[in-house]
Amino acid sequence: MAMRPPVPVPTLSRRAKLVIGVVAVLLVLFTVIGTLTNVYVDYLWFDETNYTEVFWTEVQTRALLFAVAGVATGGLVALAIQLAYRFRPTFRPMSLEQQNLERYRQSVEPRRKLVLTAVGVVLGLFAGFTAQGSWQTWLTFRNSTDFGQTDPQFGKDISFFVFDYPFYRLVLGFGFAIVLLALIGSLLTHYVFGGLRLQTPGQKLTGAARVQLSVLLGIFLLLKSVAYWLDRYGTVYSGRGNVYTGASYTDVHALLPAKNILVFVAAICAVAFFANIFFRNTVLPAAALVLLLFSSLVIGVAFPAIMQQFVVKPSADQREAAYIERALGSTRDAYGLSDVQYVDYGSNGSGSSTPTSADLAADAGTISNARLLDPNVLQATFLARQQIRNVYGFPQKLDIDRYTIDGKTQDYVVAARELDSSALSGNQTNWINQHTVYTHGNGFVAAPANQVVSGEAGGEPNFTTGNLPTSGNIPVEQSRIYYGELLNVNGADEYSVVGAPSGASPREFDQPESGSQGQVNNTYDGKGGVSVGSFFRQLTFAIYYRERNFLLSGAVNDNSKVLYVRDPRQRVEKAAPYLQVDGDPYPAVVGGRIVWIVDAYTTSDAYPYSSLQSLGEATTDSLTGTGTSALPNDQVNYVRNSVKATVDAGDGTVTLYAFDATRPDPLLRTYEKAFPGTIQPESAITDELRSHFRYPEDLFKLQRDVLTQYHVNDPQDFYNANDFWQVPSDPTENTTNAQPPYYVLSQRVGEGNSTFQLTSALNALNRENLSAYMSVSSDAATYGQIQVLQLPGNTQFRGPKQVFQSFNTNSKVRPDLTLFDSSSSRPVFGNLLTLPIGTSGLLYVEPLYVAGTGENAFPLLQKVLVNYGDRVGYANTFAEALDQVFGPGAGDAAADSGTGGTTTPAPTSPTTAPSTGTAAPTTTPPTDSVGGSAGSAALDAAVAQIRDALTALATAQRNGDFTGIGQAQAALQRAVEAFQAASGQSAPARPTG
Repeated sequence: MAMRPPVPVPTLSRRAKLVIGVVAVLLVLFTVIGTLTNVYVDYLWFDETNYTEVFWTEVQTRALLFAVAGVATGGLVALAIQLAYRFRPTFRPMSLEQQNLERYRQSVEPRRKLVLTAVGVVLGLFAGFTAQGSWQTWLTFRNSTDFGQTDPQFGKDISFFVFDYPFYRLVLGFGFAIVLLALIGSLLTHYVFGGLRLQTPGQKLTGAARVQLSVLLGIFLLLKSVAYWLDRYGTVYSGRGNVYTGASYTDVHALLPAKNILVFVAAICAVAFFANIFFRNTVLPAAALVLLLFSSLVIGVAFPAIMQQFVVKPSADQREAAYIERALGSTRDAYGLSDVQYVDYGSNGSGSSTPTSADLAADAGTISNARLLDPNVLQATFLARQQIRNVYGFPQKLDIDRYTIDGKTQDYVVAARELDSSALSGNQTNWINQHTVYTHGNGFVAAPANQVVSGEAGGEPNFTTGNLPTSGNIPVEQSRIYYGELLNVNGADEYSVVGAPSGASPREFDQPESGSQGQVNNTYDGKGGVSVGSFFRQLTFAIYYRERNFLLSGAVNDNSKVLYVRDPRQRVEKAAPYLQVDGDPYPAVVGGRIVWIVDAYTTSDAYPYSSLQSLGEATTDSLTGTGTSALPNDQVNYVRNSVKATVDAGDGTVTLYAFDATRPDPLLRTYEKAFPGTIQPESAITDELRSHFRYPEDLFKLQRDVLTQYHVNDPQDFYNANDFWQVPSDPTENTTNAQPPYYVLSQRVGEGNSTFQLTSALNALNRENLSAYMSVSSDAATYGQIQVLQLPGNTQFRGPKQVFQSFNTNSKVRPDLTLFDSSSSRPVFGNLLTLPIGTSGLLYVEPLYVAGTGENAFPLLQKVLVNYGDRVGYANTFAEALDQVFGPGAGDAAADSGTGGTTTPAPTSPTTAPSTGTAAPTTTPPTDSVGGSAGSAALDAAVAQIRDALTALATAQRNGDFTGIGQAQAALQRAVEAFQAASGQSAPARPTG
């Protein structure tokens, strides 16, 4: 048979080659310049913050893994292909198959070295990029620290599973990939060059091809034997038990023996393939493969399935009991829930037993500190009263912290007055103004969480610290805020260029000038920032930000610095990429300086027998994304708040503190060995800084989610989901998302002093009744101590949603809600707090704000709602609401503290909002709105007239009767004047407009 003539190889013209070459060089050049610029700017940031140890350790580790994996994968696969080519047959039988392959051989042969190099490089790059992403796996393996605890099945230290096992799996995975790629490359090469003849009569494999393929398959089976051995340890992550994680009855009694057997079966099969090198018989390796396949199906799959179906399932709660106990203990250990204090609470039933005056006096630490200011509602109020200039702003969610002033500890709603880049408008947004003039915020604002202002500004927070320059009861010496949460516009880093030549006038806007329309400017003098005084640095940042003004603008001078990565959370994430950062940084004044406190976690997904949780899902609540950052949906089964970080708002200094003295964390010890000198010891934390540490919300939310199931001790009850709890949905929002936990300053059951706590109610599973109340202390002496009040299951305690519904449907509350919900105002419910009172009761407290509907409207506190058992209090002050629920004098403790000091502003027409856009104030007089008496016939008559007028007004509004609305408003005004005359108050001025 005549051979076909060779196919001519197409060639490119000289000009085409030149153009392609130039384009390729330019693409490579731009890519290299961009990459090097990004790396260099990154390095400058680490150098500025003194975290170059982190930078170089990460870079070197990534480079090492990239090189090892890339060279191993690309090199070994290329070697296998080269060997297949090297031992190709010199003569090939003439057949149609070989003639068809000849054209490919002729195409590849002239470019053989180029093709082989390209295959090795491409595979090496893919492998290198994949491996370098596992840099933390290598670092933790190399620097592993023992846990001092062993798993109950294999007796190995927990560190083997957390640090070693993931690395062994990583190496094994690359081993499989290399062998498979080498096998595929060898098969293709042998086929193209005649060593493998699928369609040619006679011998199908040459001797060289048989030897190479036998060796590769033998190595693959050896790796499979190792994989079976590691699979034994993987049973500690098994989900076969369905309701728990870890080795189940079937895993221990069926799967583990099967894996042990398969280890030897796979090894024997590997020997059979190696033997094929000498015996030249395909029957032996074929029989070995059949044996392995049969064994894996029968021993590894069928036998465990039969045991699960016919031995375990009929009595699973008993068979799995011992293994459920392992999961319970390990999960609690992994999430820091081993030392939870459980207290039987609520023995008096649903709270129908009214506390006495002595009981309430004993709980004065709770009553007097009941929080009426909701930090999630008051951003607009803070903006209206403390923004000062449009360039300033406050986060959507304000924060709660506590300060001890004159010997008294008080919780405050706090916020830093930051630069809000998104609020710049007009000429403020040009490059000069946005990046060199408006560079920072200024000031710290605080208001006691249980007080509001009386008089004309009734319902507003009592700002005890604020204004510009910052003044008040919290002394602030350095109030400038160059680093904050609002300096991250749509996820993009908002940089500033600061610094001025010697003797030059300051150009950075600092604050308005007192008593005039002018402004005070400032020049940044902090140690933070990267110098851009040289032309090379200016060129670098011009390329990095694609901004020519770094080279052309006179605002960039020899003393200039660039401030970038200015969000506190992002700075900590960058300085410690091995930590998971909490979604809610908060400001605190420490040593006269404003610092951001950021909680950071060590996490793992490899703790044996511990339940896996989705970090993002477990920490999501109704407030996530509104001033707080959502955590990624990473799967974790171990978490510790082992690092507290601070970011100086003035100069950006990032400091990491170890925080695991009470519960040593092997992960933190491992990272400290990997990044020496980057984490300060816990002894470096000052008492003042420690006094502002809060138990982090994200950790608490994750723990409460785990605790809804893992509080159960009895394995059979756990298996049957008996007495499980669930996190209630937020009743104040139209959402099914979880109710957020709340910070409160209150007494814990069994304690006499108030502590700063993070708290949450817990409902019965799939019901709205309350089952438990969870709290954790943030005070230094008792930090991290979790207490759970368990309510009796034979009584019905109202949960948050049921209490909220009772507020909305109350006959005294509903008319006001109708009144507030008008064209000029709207009601805004604050956080619904749950507070344990006495030895058996739960007090619910919720502030009710009213906000105008105008453009600059902001909410004002108008009413306080209280629930205890089946009784509802609704009044202008917390003290009055307590009197309604518990009787006269019950609110004395609240009134003395300031919690009850909410005074009713002068009533105005409910349909006319003040010109500032604030809420129309309530018209309900300060009497017992649940049925109390005003104390005189005149007052009683006035109250009756007001209620009649409100009812008439509500009816007219529902019917759209504008004439009736006007008449009802007039009647309401007369009734209010009559009430004030009877009570000795001055009559209110009628609103204008």
